[in-house]
Amino acid sequence: MSEPDKSKEDIPDDPAGKGIPNGGNAAKSQEDFDLASIYVSDAQYNRNIYFDTSPEAVKLYMRYNHWIPKVFLFFFILVDLSLAIFEKPAVFPVPTLYTMLVELLCLLVFSLRLVHYAKVIPRDKFWKDPKNICIIGILVLTVVDLVVYESLEAANWYAVRWSRVLRPLLLVNVTEGRQLRRAFRSIRNALPQIFYVFLLFMFSLLIFSLMALKLLSKRGLKTIDGAPYFTNYLEIVFDLYVLVTTANSPDVMMPAYNASFVFAIFFILYILINTYIFMSVFLAVVYNNYKKYLKEEVRQLVRAKRHKMVRAFAVLKEQRAEGGEPVVTQTNWNQIVKQVQPEISNAHRELLWSVSDNNNKGFIGKVAFVQLADLLNIEVITLKSRPHPLHSAFPAFYMSASSRLLCRLVQHRVFVIAYDLIILVNAVFIGLDEENPLIANSEWAFLALYLLEILLKLYVFEPRAFFSRHSFWNWFDTIIVISALIATIINSVMTSSQSYTSRQILDIVFILRVLRLIRVVDSIKRFRAIINTLIRIGPAILTFGQLIIVVYYIFAMVGMELFKGKIQFFEDVSVDPARAYCGNPLLKGTAFAQLNYCKNNFNNVVSSFILLLELTVVNQWHVLSSGFAAVTHVSARLFFIVFHIMVVIVIINIFVAFVLEAFFVEYSVDKGDLQTSLEKKIEELELTVAQEKLEDNLVNAMETIDSDQGTGQSASNKPALMFKIASKRYRTVDALLQRMFEADLDPEDFAENDDANGNFPNPAFSAV
Repeated sequence: MSEPDKSKEDIPDDPAGKGIPNGGNAAKSQEDFDLASIYVSDAQYNRNIYFDTSPEAVKLYMRYNHWIPKVFLFFFILVDLSLAIFEKPAVFPVPTLYTMLVELLCLLVFSLRLVHYAKVIPRDKFWKDPKNICIIGILVLTVVDLVVYESLEAANWYAVRWSRVLRPLLLVNVTEGRQLRRAFRSIRNALPQIFYVFLLFMFSLLIFSLMALKLLSKRGLKTIDGAPYFTNYLEIVFDLYVLVTTANSPDVMMPAYNASFVFAIFFILYILINTYIFMSVFLAVVYNNYKKYLKEEVRQLVRAKRHKMVRAFAVLKEQRAEGGEPVVTQTNWNQIVKQVQPEISNAHRELLWSVSDNNNKGFIGKVAFVQLADLLNIEVITLKSRPHPLHSAFPAFYMSASSRLLCRLVQHRVFVIAYDLIILVNAVFIGLDEENPLIANSEWAFLALYLLEILLKLYVFEPRAFFSRHSFWNWFDTIIVISALIATIINSVMTSSQSYTSRQILDIVFILRVLRLIRVVDSIKRFRAIINTLIRIGPAILTFGQLIIVVYYIFAMVGMELFKGKIQFFEDVSVDPARAYCGNPLLKGTAFAQLNYCKNNFNNVVSSFILLLELTVVNQWHVLSSGFAAVTHVSARLFFIVFHIMVVIVIINIFVAFVLEAFFVEYSVDKGDLQTSLEKKIEELELTVAQEKLEDNLVNAMETIDSDQGTGQSASNKPALMFKIASKRYRTVDALLQRMFEADLDPEDFAENDDANGNFPNPAFSAV
């Protein structure tokens, strides 16, 4: 667990050039612990901010990383993005002055956060960071846009809020947006290879379009609406591009197919080559490049993390003897863990120390200390064994033979299977006619059975264990059953009174009944494994959700400026004749108007997001784009084609590549070595929880740090405190990424000599 000594010259200088405080001296001040705790915290959460190590800068940096200013920052980013709801074209119109004042307040908050950041890092490094320059540029351009827009509005001239497209870039460039920046880097790194495949695909598309023109243009064929078929080359290119997405299949082929089945061979060959081969190649290229660059980035993240831990070790180390290797004592180790994660219990902290100090020496070397960041990222459940209240109040009754038999029955697998069958029978009854009195009254029987199940479990399991924070399904069942009971009673009372029937209450009853069926998923092992895997990679998937929102927001802002007011929606009760063509005569007779797509417009940010989602799904996107082209210009199709390329071909493929890689790792790879060591230590100390008592289900996936456990029958035979590894999730997305590529990482690669200043560069758009 230790390593040969390194001289002080091997430790990189700090950015301020003042050296590490007390570098290796035995007496450690609070300033030492503050600095070391920052290094450990940065390593744990993979922050790589180039901060000054002076005491004043360290205190400012600790405040910068506090959760309160982070929450404020994201709150005001959300407010800034939400202003589009109230700005023209608005969902809820508000005077322009009010939205501008709110935006100025948001800009002030962003500026203060940036100034705070500038105070904790060296000035030269601040101005070399592209993220900071980008944020400053966004703030300045937004203020300029506000002034120009208000001036033009005052003069009654046409004005455009062009700076709104820059708002989501704040979310990307704040220091806390590193996961989102990584997603953008994934896109940037994949683009060169995608570009070459795309060029080849476009060449194929243009060649097939030329062949279609020569084959079909002179045959006098007509489309279903009577228009000439395949006579315009650019229209053919667009139609065949749409065919790659399958949105217009088989419609685009039918005039030629009706003329002769031979022409179907042309379309079949086109689909095979472009839809199945080229689209698959797109995914393969994205997957290969994504994995390649992500692996290198994770390697850099891990090396930077270990480098931070080495610097923390240099702050806390002590020299045990003349010429001996430097170590960190248990006292200093405890102090730093308390400062980094004060919520960790004493028992949990002692467990982590026993893993680090495997030989009980009372101190650890550098290699063992560097593992601390990874140890802190392993979720450990502290379980407290408590006797059942009935066991304490009525011991003779609760421990009687009949009571023990009942407890064994409730804990038996047959009890679970029986209630799974009840749920399935309930599902059949839910699908039958509610007007049948037998079916309607059967709901009371099912509710009684579900209430009986909850009461029996509360009798067997200690109530605080049953309703602990990690017991997701217990809370889910209880809330659903109690809510369904209350809603059913209210609905029955209203129906029996014959004075008022609430359809809303009845809808709630139906929804609650259906939600109960979800629980059966937890009883099927394969379903459980898949859902657990999805839960574990959930935080990383959310990163791509943010990426989609950023791209949607930019396209929505552009779309509103280009197409606002061009298409109008009329309610069903409207008798206005313009309702037949969405308020625009140019749409008369178009498929857009005939399919009643009028609500798919760019008249506000909400309808814009819904429209963009429909375009992402792809089906009928050519009809949507043709509608907007009809009311503006045929070149409007470029907007929709660019959106399809960016979102469907690039981003969705990168998302699929990440999910595939993460799913393969989580579904098939065993636990990491460090996690296994921690589990072995728990077993060695006889503090493990029996596996049969905590099955690998969704309950474990929802576990938090502390919970209760045990039944009234066996609690007295268990230790007061027990532990379990919550391996079902990660504290950070970076921990998941490290898991994906840990087999390729050198465990002793500390990267001590890579950067003389002691920090790795901040990830930026130009970083690999």
